Amino acid sequence: MYDEVIDLLKAHEYFRGVSDVILGEIARFGTITNYDSAAVVHQLNDPLRSICFVLRGRLKTVRVDSRGDEHLFQMFERGDQYGMMLGGLGEPIPLRIFALEPSTILMLDHEKSMELTLLYPELRRQWLQSYARNLRRRFLEPAAGQAPKVLAMLHQSPTTRNLAQKIIGRLQGLGEAVSVLSDADSWRALPGLGFRSVLDGDRLIEVAEIRRQIAEWNQAKRIVVDITAAQNLDWAVLLRPADCALVFIRPNEIAAAIERLRALELASRGWRDKIAIVWVLEEGSGVVPVISELQNFASRQFKICESPLPHPWGMVHSTGMERLIHYLRGIKIGVALGGGAARGMAHLGVLNALDQNGIVVDMIAGTSVGAMTGVLYCAGLDCDYLASAFAADLNPPWIFRHLPNGGYWYLLYNYRSGQFDTKLRKYLRDWKLEQLAVPCLTVTADLVTGQAVVRNQGDAAQSILESINLPMLSAPICRNGQALVDGGVMNNIPADVLTSQGCNFVIAVSVTAKIARQFGANKPDTPTLSMRIPSSVQTLLRTLEVQNFSLNAIGVRPAEIVIEPEVIDFDLSEFMRARGLFTAGERAALVQIPKIQQLLARLDPVLFRVAQ
Repeated sequence: MYDEVIDLLKAHEYFRGVSDVILGEIARFGTITNYDSAAVVHQLNDPLRSICFVLRGRLKTVRVDSRGDEHLFQMFERGDQYGMMLGGLGEPIPLRIFALEPSTILMLDHEKSMELTLLYPELRRQWLQSYARNLRRRFLEPAAGQAPKVLAMLHQSPTTRNLAQKIIGRLQGLGEAVSVLSDADSWRALPGLGFRSVLDGDRLIEVAEIRRQIAEWNQAKRIVVDITAAQNLDWAVLLRPADCALVFIRPNEIAAAIERLRALELASRGWRDKIAIVWVLEEGSGVVPVISELQNFASRQFKICESPLPHPWGMVHSTGMERLIHYLRGIKIGVALGGGAARGMAHLGVLNALDQNGIVVDMIAGTSVGAMTGVLYCAGLDCDYLASAFAADLNPPWIFRHLPNGGYWYLLYNYRSGQFDTKLRKYLRDWKLEQLAVPCLTVTADLVTGQAVVRNQGDAAQSILESINLPMLSAPICRNGQALVDGGVMNNIPADVLTSQGCNFVIAVSVTAKIARQFGANKPDTPTLSMRIPSSVQTLLRTLEVQNFSLNAIGVRPAEIVIEPEVIDFDLSEFMRARGLFTAGERAALVQIPKIQQLLARLDPVLFRVAQ
C-alpha cells in the first residue's frame, strides 16, 4: 500500500518533482481514504480542517441552497486539491462532496501541511506554483476542458491499433510528449515516443509495475496504456488509473466487446463518463449499428471512416478523427441552429463555410428547421447537395404555384398529409440519432408539462417531425404522456443546450435576428382602408416569427459567436429558394470565420494555430 501511495503522489500535479524523502513524510502524516462510487466525501456544513488531494477518481461538489436544492459548484479530478485555503479556517462549509467513481483521497491536516512547507522549500514552491496555475486556468484563461493525461486505449483486436498510432502521432505533431505502455512493439517505430512493453517474454508484467511506470512518466504530457483483448488483462485494472478510455471497435466485433464491457460493471463503478467508443468503419460504410446497450457503457461515441465516402456524403465522415483529437485536447465546438421556417436553409450555407475553413463541429443542437438541417448534416450529407434537395422536394406543384399564397397552402398540405415523414426518410431511412456521424440534439416543446424536450437518441426522422410540428398546421404529436409541437415555442436558438452538454465554444446561427416591418401587404404607413387581412396560415407563421424574434436575444446569450444571415427578403414559405438562402448563410459565416479562428486559438493555440 505504501508503494502504491508514493506512485500516486508522483503522478499528482501538486507533488510533481518532489523528492521521495518528502513524499515519504507526506504518506506517513497523511490519511489515505478510498471511497466507492456515490459515497459522500464531505458532508454538508461539516468543518474542513485538511488539505485534500485527489489521487484517483473524480469528485462532484454541490452547493445546497436554503430550499435544499443542489447546484453544481465544482468538479475535482485526479491531480486536483481542495482545502488549501478554506482548510486553514477550520469552519463549516455549505458544500456536499461525493465520489462519481471509486476515488482515493489523501487528507493532510492543514496545520501539519504548513509545517511541512516551511520545512521543505521545494514542496512549498511546487504547491504555490500548482495552485497559481489552477487559478490562472480557472479565472484568466478560456474555458477549455481538462485534457485526460492518462489515456487507456483498449482494442478488441489488433486491427484497430494502426488508428490508435495515427491518433498519438497527431498529438505528437501538436507538441505533446507521449509515453506508451503497450503489448505491441510497433509503437517503437513512432519517433520521439517513450515506450515500454507490458510483456516480459510471453507474460504480462505485474499490475504494480504498470502503476509504477505511470508514476515515473509523470513529466509526460500524455501517458497511454494500449492493450488488446488478446492479453486477457482485466480492463478494470487499466480504467482505475485512467482519466479517459477509448474502446476501439469494428462493427463485426461488437458482440465480444459488449461482453467485456458488461463484465466491467461500469455503471456501479461510476466509470461510464470516462469511456468513449471509437467505431472504426470499413470502406463504403458511414453509419454504425444500432446497439442501445452501448448507452449504458460509454458517454461518447466517435465514428471514424477508414476511407472517404462518395457523393452525396460530405466532409463530416472524413473529420471523425479530428473530433476525437478535440475530445482529447478538452475542446468541444457546438453549433446551435435556430428555427425560422424556409429561412433556415441558410444554416446549410453556414455549415458549409465552417467545413470549407477547417472548423470541425463536435455537436449540433437544432430547433424546428434548425433540427431538420442539423440532423441531415450530422448524418453526413453534403450541404450543397441538401440545399438542392430541399429546393426540389419542397417546390410547390403547379396547382399550388397558381393559388394566392400557394407556398403557405403547400406547407399546410405537407403537414396535414404526412408528407414530411416520407421526404425525410428518403435521406435518413430508419437511422437513429445515436448512429449519426456527429452528435445531434433536437428541441421540441411538450404542451403537457410546458417544458422543452431535448432528444439525443431515438428515430432521427421522428425527432425532426416533433421539432418542426407547427401548432395549428398540424395536431400535436401525442405519445408517452407528451403532446409535442415545434420547439421554437420555447427555445428557438438552443445554445444553452450545447453548454449543458459540455460545449466550451458555441456558435449560434439565427435566421430570426431581424424582422421585416411588413405583414402580408400591410406596412406601418398603410392606411386603414387599404389594409388587407392575411390568411390564417400567414398569420400563424408571422406570429411564430414575431415570437422567435423576441426570444432571439435570450437564445444566443451562451454563444461566443452569433451568425445572422441576411434573409429578411426571403418569405417563410420559400423553400424552393434554398440555393439563395444557402448563399446568404455562407456569406454571413465567411465574414465571421476570422473571428472564430481567433477565439478558437485562445482555447488551444497549438491545435488552432494553422487556422489562426
